[in-house]
Amino acid sequence: MLGTADEPIRVLRVIARLNIGGPSLHVSYLTEGLADRGYATTLAAGALSEGEASMAYVAEQRGVDVESIPGLKRDVSPTDDVRVIAHLIGLIRRDRPHILHTHTAKAGTVGRLAARLAGTCRPPVVVHTFHGHTLAGYFGPATQEAYRRIERGLARNTDALVAVSPEVRDELVALGVAPASRFTVIRLGVDLSERMAGASDGVALRESLGVPPDRFCVGWVARMTAVKQPDDVLGTLRALRDRGVDAALILVGDGPEREGMEERAKQLDLVEGVHFVGFQNDVGPWFHAFDVLLLPSRSEGTPVSAIETLASGRPVVATDVGGTRDVVEEGISGFLVPFGDVTAGAERLERLAHDDALRRRMGAAGQARTLERYRVPRLVEDVDRLYRSLLQQKGLAVAAGGGPAATNPG
Repeated sequence: MLGTADEPIRVLRVIARLNIGGPSLHVSYLTEGLADRGYATTLAAGALSEGEASMAYVAEQRGVDVESIPGLKRDVSPTDDVRVIAHLIGLIRRDRPHILHTHTAKAGTVGRLAARLAGTCRPPVVVHTFHGHTLAGYFGPATQEAYRRIERGLARNTDALVAVSPEVRDELVALGVAPASRFTVIRLGVDLSERMAGASDGVALRESLGVPPDRFCVGWVARMTAVKQPDDVLGTLRALRDRGVDAALILVGDGPEREGMEERAKQLDLVEGVHFVGFQNDVGPWFHAFDVLLLPSRSEGTPVSAIETLASGRPVVATDVGGTRDVVEEGISGFLVPFGDVTAGAERLERLAHDDALRRRMGAAGQARTLERYRVPRLVEDVDRLYRSLLQQKGLAVAAGGGPAATNPG
């Protein structure tokens, strides 16, 4: 019987890369958590893109080995992609997984193609998680339509489609990827107790940057790429200062847009009080250095920086895109503004700057909801339940779930 110490449920989990972000945390926590429930998982990942920082350390800290897939990267490369598919077919034939679970678009494409081409070794269950998508607003019309057609074709041969928020699901349904009945919503799980440590360190970090305790401080945590709208971050701060709010800005992260952001800050006369602190391996204390997080992204699946900010008891001002609405409750734990509207973002920040009680009230509401909603045990439970249901639908006998006891049902 599957899910026991004698016959674990074998999973091949594939992600394009373990870069900074929610998907990397998700697969690391999930792989560790399922090990206590009768699963043996191979976590396979490709290479980082140029300028990206690695989050493989999260997996390593949890004793999760990562199998490298040479050539697997975010960009399309026909030669490399064919080799990656062949490599994955080899892993499928070697490990004979009961479940193939792919995460992120590129891994979902090559992984599910490999499953189709594995012949009699095809895993009985194939699952794909959408941590967001790039099927609208990223490419020209012809390219977008080609990618949508690929996703629709892959969806027809996938046993379960998982979205990390209802909003991501609804967008994919509207784009014709698959009907709503084919999707399961499973939110991220984040080890917030670990990530959010360091409240007292937040005070020290402000002091180290010369930010007085009474100066309103806006934070931004992201990879410095175009999709995160770095110009809107600086534009919103400029608009906020023009409203008379002497706000500081702390930018945590690095990436290809950093040099351009630093130059743009000079052009907007924002050098004073704008602090580029770069990539931080331990980002937790920085959330306690902010009064509020600004997140003006063009697209988000589930914004982990917003989750971590709310867990730290701080409100969030963000664009109403993707799964952000599922994280930030409008008017309760923060404010949602239209994408590209820096004036609206500055107005919401001004309200928070002048109302300490509102900040505390929103921070407390967000913290209470977030710590429960995004627990890792809940993620593990949700995925375990989905896996066992799918295996049973395939006629495979599976031990009862419910935690470590599943590995020793006797």
